Amino acid sequence: MPHAPILVWFQSDLRLADHRALQAALAAGAPVIPVFILDDSAAGSWVPGGASRWWLHGSLTSLARDLEHRGSRLILRRGGTLAELHKLVTETGALAVHFSRRYEPAARMLEDEVKSGLDPIGVACKRFGGSLLFEPESVRSKTNDVYKVFTPFWRAACAGDTPRLAAAAPKRLPTPATWPVSDKLETWGLLPTSPDWAGGLRDGWTPGETGAQEQLTLFMADALTAYKEDRDRPDRPGTSRLSPHLHFGEISPAMIWHEIKATQTMQPRTEASAAKFLAEIGWREFSYHLLFNFPHLPETAFRADFAGFPWRDDAARLRAWQRGETGYPIVDAGMRQLRQTGWMHNRVRMVVASFLVKHLLIPWQAGEAWFWDNLVDADLASNAASWQWVAGCGADAAPYFRIFNPMTQGEKFDPDGGYVRTFVPELAKLRTDYIHAPWTAPALELAAAGIKLGKTYPHPIVDHSEARDAALAAFQSLKVAAS
Repeated sequence: MPHAPILVWFQSDLRLADHRALQAALAAGAPVIPVFILDDSAAGSWVPGGASRWWLHGSLTSLARDLEHRGSRLILRRGGTLAELHKLVTETGALAVHFSRRYEPAARMLEDEVKSGLDPIGVACKRFGGSLLFEPESVRSKTNDVYKVFTPFWRAACAGDTPRLAAAAPKRLPTPATWPVSDKLETWGLLPTSPDWAGGLRDGWTPGETGAQEQLTLFMADALTAYKEDRDRPDRPGTSRLSPHLHFGEISPAMIWHEIKATQTMQPRTEASAAKFLAEIGWREFSYHLLFNFPHLPETAFRADFAGFPWRDDAARLRAWQRGETGYPIVDAGMRQLRQTGWMHNRVRMVVASFLVKHLLIPWQAGEAWFWDNLVDADLASNAASWQWVAGCGADAAPYFRIFNPMTQGEKFDPDGGYVRTFVPELAKLRTDYIHAPWTAPALELAAAGIKLGKTYPHPIVDHSEARDAALAAFQSLKVAAS
């Protein structure tokens, strides 16, 4: 049956360019039926949070529009993935399902379930890579061991084959004689309504493949040259802001790789910054490498000795951290940026994470869960690996004695206080000398800035020196227990 259609099952690959599963379907010469299935039951314990669901709505809207411009359409179904694919096979006569592979534990189980369910009825399931530069199985040490330290991992990955060239999006898609029924996206309830808290997300982001390409172009034009120096400055537009686009597969890492490499060749002054940026793409690769080989990474400390760490259960302080009411301006600015925009600057992510796990001794899983629900780029691999890195319990983790001082971090990376003033407006009129430690300001300075500590802005919920000592003692207890 040469004209039997092929179902292209979209997951976290919501684009048309550099889409290997789609390219293979087109090469077969058969009608193509693009499909997306919303199946929360398949996500295990990591059902996408509110910010991710908001982004998904926008990304699917964009993908559907792009398909329509090519004479096709996106079929939406909600329910069990295997059941819905089976229905679509029956309705359309499809004899093949193409899809891009994923690496999260629940997603891998789902893909195996789909293959086991469709193969016996004569439907060929074909899986393709595309969301990583290097497949996890392809990067191993000379003794075939899994890398647990980033630098040798990235060195080995880059020493291998160059990432494939990215293919352009097709101009047209062959269509079936009749289309199966599709859900209406609006009925899925992905957007918040009561209340509608997504205003800041709408103002700051454009989900979809076009938005991703525009963001990459903007980054290369405006920020790449100074990326190495500006990437740690939350008061400057010095980062790529591509993370949510990468997470939803609106742009592939191969596309980014070759665009950056081309710019690096044509503009030698970008060489150091380009290498640093690609190493950040490498950290994403390393995170997936870890998750693929250690599937319990999101729930369990990578280092077994952390099973006995004396974490604290402190709901009040956790809530203060979540709301950006810790009394430490750089921490509060970061947490409020997260709530308002669905994103947080990477340097500040490290600062707020360190504050939670080391100043407050609250388990890293609590922070991981909060980020998961509030980040538009909530990515299981990167989120888990990064939280464990900060907590000191992950692979290639930060040393236990690395406890970020929120005052000096603010002074170093937000020297004029512009970032704090943007997201903590009650401190906007405070002199820069005191912006990162308002409790040190004289009473007259506070009054002139309209600040009443404990009323308009909180006192610090912990003393930095005391919290640091308590964290060091807690980490030392692990060393003693292990000896």
